[in-house]
Amino acid sequence: MEFGHVQDAIADIDFSLPPDTARTKRTLKAASPNDELQVFIGASKWGEKSWIGKIYPKKTPDNALLPFYSQNFNTVEFGPTFYNIYTADELTRWVQQVNDSPAFKFCPKFPQNITHIRRLSNAEEQTAKFYQSLAGFGNHLGPLLLQLGENFSPKSLPNLKAYLEALPPSIKVSVEVRHKDWFSIESSRNDLFQLLHNLNIGTVISDTSGRRDVVHMELTTNEAFIRFVGNDLAPSDYTRMDEWVERLKVWKSMGLKAVWFFMHQNNERFVPEACDYLIKQLNDKLGTTIARPRFLTENL
Repeated sequence: MEFGHVQDAIADIDFSLPPDTARTKRTLKAASPNDELQVFIGASKWGEKSWIGKIYPKKTPDNALLPFYSQNFNTVEFGPTFYNIYTADELTRWVQQVNDSPAFKFCPKFPQNITHIRRLSNAEEQTAKFYQSLAGFGNHLGPLLLQLGENFSPKSLPNLKAYLEALPPSIKVSVEVRHKDWFSIESSRNDLFQLLHNLNIGTVISDTSGRRDVVHMELTTNEAFIRFVGNDLAPSDYTRMDEWVERLKVWKSMGLKAVWFFMHQNNERFVPEACDYLIKQLNDKLGTTIARPRFLTENL
């Protein structure tokens, strides 16, 4: 993920997580604590060829990678929907490849034609087609990712409000904003996250080196959607993941119901190792029983 990428000077960055906001505490307090926490951990894609020979058998063709991915992770950011609006039947070609992993979830991105080109305006027809297509995911559908560009500023809040209010509430949605004014202007920040809270729409927390403002720690539902961008297994990656484990432990005790944690690295070949470390820490500290990636014998 290029957003927030820095070339060097990583040692000078304060990676510590901000304290929980009052809204986050209120949101979790309204949930019933001590329920079993659902944890979904995955990547932004499954077609990473550097994983061949690591978690994918050697000589696996491109069109056979998804089944192996779903045996190693239980969710994926589904990028194809960002570039095209498919029919439900077209989406089933991917869904059928994970049928041996019944708990696996796809988290489709809203099409860029809606979010970046139309900027949420005059997109009723496209949105209807997108939502109709989601039936193709069946029980494999996770939250939708509505990702807005860096030029989508608080001036467009009325467009965002109107668009979100018109969405069917039966499908979970999490929103990611990137324009700096959403975070630097307190009134804009409050308006945004209160709107999402009122509509029971989730937020996306992006933990990336060059944009520490988007690690906003605002939960507007009892689920956390986190996009973590590491620096190729630098020492800070491990301390950052450790801190996330501790924060998730606290959130679980407060009422958190689900975690969607998507691992990115500057070089995506390091994603399986990062996920394996995170899962081990979660299992050790939170008592979860998340399956770890299955590394091939020659890589042990």
